[in-house]
Amino acid sequence: MNRIFHARIAIGQYLFLLLVTGVAIWALWDKHIVLAVLMVILLVLGIEKLIHTTYTLTSDGHLVLYYGRFMKGKTISLQEITEVERVCQMRLFGVGLMRCVLVHHGNKTEALMPVKEKEFIDEINKKRKL
Repeated sequence: MNRIFHARIAIGQYLFLLLVTGVAIWALWDKHIVLAVLMVILLVLGIEKLIHTTYTLTSDGHLVLYYGRFMKGKTISLQEITEVERVCQMRLFGVGLMRCVLVHHGNKTEALMPVKEKEFIDEINKKRKL
């Protein structure tokens, strides 16, 4: 049975959407049509990626990273995964602002942000041992 984990939206992604929305509104207001169209396209692509990003652990032993309809996904074999760790990338006054799960496979590392981090790590480790 496949297990699907949805991605968490970080504060920086919200700020990016607000910035792009502000530039798009300003460009429309000031009649810069080309810039407005580009910002609206960027806004649609960004929202699509945020809403549809999922991490799927398949029953046949793969981790499928899906980033929406317009972005290329990735499939990683669970046998290739060497380590899975939970890290805080950005700290302010000792408080972790941005948490993520690092998945090391081969010579590469993927930074993932599942909503239920502990369950995600436990599920990967459980499926790797099978």
